[in-house]
Amino acid sequence: MSALRPLPQRAALFTCGVALCLAPGVAAAGEPHVDTGTTAWMLTSTAMVLLMVPGLAMFYGGLVRTKNVLGTMMHSFTAMALIGVMWTICGYAMCFGGSIGGVIGWSWDKFMLQGIDTAIMGEGVNAIPEYVYAMFQGKFAIIAPALIAGAFAERVKFLGYCVFITLWSLLIYNPLAHIIWGGGFLTGEAIDFAGGAVIHVSAGVAGLVAALTLGAREGYPRTAMHPSSMVLTLMGAGLLWVGWFGFNAGSAVSSSLKTAQALTVTQIAAASGALAWITIEALHHRKATSLGMVSGILAGLVAITPAAGDVLPAGALLLGAAASLACYLAIMTKNRLGYDDTLDVFGIHGVAGIIGALGLTFLLREVPAIGVLGQLWAQTKGVLVCGLYSGIGTFLLIKLVDRVVGLRTTRSEERAGLDQALHGEHGYGLLNLN
Repeated sequence: MSALRPLPQRAALFTCGVALCLAPGVAAAGEPHVDTGTTAWMLTSTAMVLLMVPGLAMFYGGLVRTKNVLGTMMHSFTAMALIGVMWTICGYAMCFGGSIGGVIGWSWDKFMLQGIDTAIMGEGVNAIPEYVYAMFQGKFAIIAPALIAGAFAERVKFLGYCVFITLWSLLIYNPLAHIIWGGGFLTGEAIDFAGGAVIHVSAGVAGLVAALTLGAREGYPRTAMHPSSMVLTLMGAGLLWVGWFGFNAGSAVSSSLKTAQALTVTQIAAASGALAWITIEALHHRKATSLGMVSGILAGLVAITPAAGDVLPAGALLLGAAASLACYLAIMTKNRLGYDDTLDVFGIHGVAGIIGALGLTFLLREVPAIGVLGQLWAQTKGVLVCGLYSGIGTFLLIKLVDRVVGLRTTRSEERAGLDQALHGEHGYGLLNLN
């Protein structure tokens, strides 16, 4: 047996070993490099974006009548299950696979996520497991169709809704995500940092088309339809605000200066939108409401979404306030026209998404190489592609689903409420209140 090393040498070796074990981003021999800091942030962002879906369920659930609370909240939770499965099978491959004609993606190694088990994306401090990126993007795919449900709340069959959002995700969301983000013909041209056009414009327009195609709820607008719980809606809005930091700042796919910039303007735009809306209400109706507060929060958050990585705080203040004003006017217009977009999906998400996607052009940190007018045209193309494709596609899908499995509830089901008629439950104890 060899003699032990002298104590100073043994101490030095031990210190080196500990340092190697604790050093961030140092991979074991044969393993690819992963930056632990960025990976930790992206894991956190992924969880925060998923938190937005229960937040949306609470937001929507509080705004519908008591007899429809569970049925409405089920729309958001069902999207987590259905789209979560479809994203694993083929959604990620369709959005971020190799481009086919600049319109849709596909890669067999991303089918069922089978080829990314050990894949690492990025380099240096931005190196993360591709699994993390796939799961992060999967949460965006979940929330987009869940948003649409607010436009036809209280009047759609559960099975029809499930079929509709599955087809909408596959045939509308996935191509649009590929076109804008995944290597399609507008990738790198239109600025859409976290989904102002891909998610909010497409979902907002889809909601408008759905509301017009399916028709109004029984008794609308003659019958008063009071929210079941504004407390629930306020809590949902709070969860959305918190989750939106992961939504926007996580879209930097780094833990860097860009991440801090995106997080900062997200907070500013939300606050600006909320303050602008209750100020408008106070001037117009002599009172500020909780519904106005949460509407302003959402308007500001949606408007900053496409611009989060590219505008300064002053631009975020302007976008938040402008979005609140535009959405307020849009909802007033809806009330005059009389169509039944139940929870103002187009009035908030569609309008604020358009304001953010186009308005960012004049608020960018740096003048783009193609000039302001060139960038405005690129933004306009992005909005038009997302809006027109989603609108036409949604109309065709609604007609198809309604014909095959049925989408609109019967009058008796609507009178009884979705909770009892479709799910055999009540949201609040054993009461069946209107």
